[in-house]
Amino acid sequence: MNMKPNTDTAAAVIEYVPLSDLYLSDLNPRQEADPEGIALLAQSILTCGLVQNLAGLRDDAGRVAIVAGGRRFRALGIAAEQNPSLAMVPVRLAPNAMTAQAWANAENTAREALAPADEIRAYGRMRDAGALAHSIAKAFGVTEAHVYRRLKLADLPAPVLDALAAKEISLAIATAFTVSNDEALTLAILERAKAHSYYSEHQIKSMLTPDSLQHTDRRALFVGLETYEADGGTLTRDLFSEKVYLNEPTLLLRLFDEKLQAEAADLKAAGWKWVEIEADESYLSYAVTDKLIRIAPMSEPLTEDEAEEWDELAELANGDVLDDAGKARMEELEAKTADYFTPEQMSQGGAWLYVDSNGKACTKLGYVRREDAATAAEAGVIDAPRDGMDSGATAEKGPYSAKLIEDMKAVRLNAAQTALLSKPSLVLDLLAFALSPDAGLYHSILDVRTGTPSIVPTQEDGLELDPRLNQRASTRNIDLARSFADFRAKGQKHRNAALTEAVARTLNYGCGISDAFPLFERLEDEAGASIRAVWTPTAANFFGRVSGGTLDGLFKDLLELGEDSPAFKSFRSLKKGAKAEAMEAIFADPKGSEWPVTDAQAAKIAEWVPDCA
Repeated sequence: MNMKPNTDTAAAVIEYVPLSDLYLSDLNPRQEADPEGIALLAQSILTCGLVQNLAGLRDDAGRVAIVAGGRRFRALGIAAEQNPSLAMVPVRLAPNAMTAQAWANAENTAREALAPADEIRAYGRMRDAGALAHSIAKAFGVTEAHVYRRLKLADLPAPVLDALAAKEISLAIATAFTVSNDEALTLAILERAKAHSYYSEHQIKSMLTPDSLQHTDRRALFVGLETYEADGGTLTRDLFSEKVYLNEPTLLLRLFDEKLQAEAADLKAAGWKWVEIEADESYLSYAVTDKLIRIAPMSEPLTEDEAEEWDELAELANGDVLDDAGKARMEELEAKTADYFTPEQMSQGGAWLYVDSNGKACTKLGYVRREDAATAAEAGVIDAPRDGMDSGATAEKGPYSAKLIEDMKAVRLNAAQTALLSKPSLVLDLLAFALSPDAGLYHSILDVRTGTPSIVPTQEDGLELDPRLNQRASTRNIDLARSFADFRAKGQKHRNAALTEAVARTLNYGCGISDAFPLFERLEDEAGASIRAVWTPTAANFFGRVSGGTLDGLFKDLLELGEDSPAFKSFRSLKKGAKAEAMEAIFADPKGSEWPVTDAQAAKIAEWVPDCA
């Protein structure tokens, strides 16, 4: 159905009518009004003018009955006494009684709201004239919180409100400008906001506060706003998002550093040999602790009587009937079993200090640096360091490429998995341990997702792969029940073999290899793993992938030659390709090569592996 235009509404006109010719129509829904509210509205009209016109219907006597705007009509009667110019009132006149009735019915439900820019300026003028927020709120029929937010906007530079009035920016974008204390920057960003309508409120705030930090920043939480302000720091509070901006980030960072240093000094005074601070992150990276050796903390187990007492107290606590004395005793028992470090351990180790995302100072205690490993081991604080662990010197670029190192790790894992194939009892123990709570959370002992860690290097030359480690399911099993019955019928020996092969194939490289208690190395030792049992270095898989100088050093060391020996001079004069081929020949058949190799040297060559696996 087609809608006809409302010709009566369109025909309405605005006329200036003397206040004395106006009266409140019976149609007006606002027959009663709060005198205090009318008085405040009168003050608003005196300050801001009549922002919204009245609406009425002219009667047969020529007077105008006000059908919409009853509160404004009453307030005008008061305001005109102080400002006679207000006695001529703009009124929108209805063309007929039906239109007037419609306007009266819409007075409460469809009254046109003030445009945001007009409202903001009106509130600002009332405030500047001495009106308080609660008075403004009552005059306009809004909440005080709404008034405070609008008054914050009233303090914006005029061009921002002009842009809002012209609808060049939204109200949300206008509120973003309230975080700025720099008018020049505000006006510069305003031009960008007017030109690019896709800017968000967050983006505008970020551009207006490029150097400020929020109160939720972990550094601000750690320092505390009171401390920051006491040292001269200033804040900008965003009433629209309840965010607080710290305007002097340099000051905050200084206070943050000073407080961290004080915390570190306390740790040092407690007896730790060294204390390091991680100031840039809210956590301590594994990359940091991986370079250190963990000290096993001490703990005291409860006696049988204490354990029994603990159980009794825990039962009372679970029933919410544990008294204060019982709670104190539970805390005492908990404190007894808590991990701690002895003065001797602390004298050999150190601590890391950092601040988490909640602004809390956190510590990681009990680490020995690599260069201190030998001394700490002598003191009984850690186990004797493995080869290479006690060197604290900054490592120079090694002779092996990253890809070669990864290949050698794959070979080493191959050797470990191969050795496990002959140790079903060890594999079953490992499986049970890996699946038990004793292994703790987040370990990577086994790839129990039926994955298969890589054990084949990019250069397969010289590698011997046990076929049991290369078995794969090739088709989908559509009858698992029957297959499982057949599997069980093959007996326990077959089951153990299948389990051994499957579990061995899931062993991950280096599980625990960086810890002070290297599980991977112990598995290698017990299983009798040997890289050379599955891999022989060749020109393709190793010798051709390192420098000529590295080959010179290896040749000289393995054959125990001096710098001036004819054999070494002859080898050193070869081109790199020839050196790689010569080394392959020596490793393939030490005694049959053209180079003089003794039995002892041949044995050494048979066991040699690169130190990058």
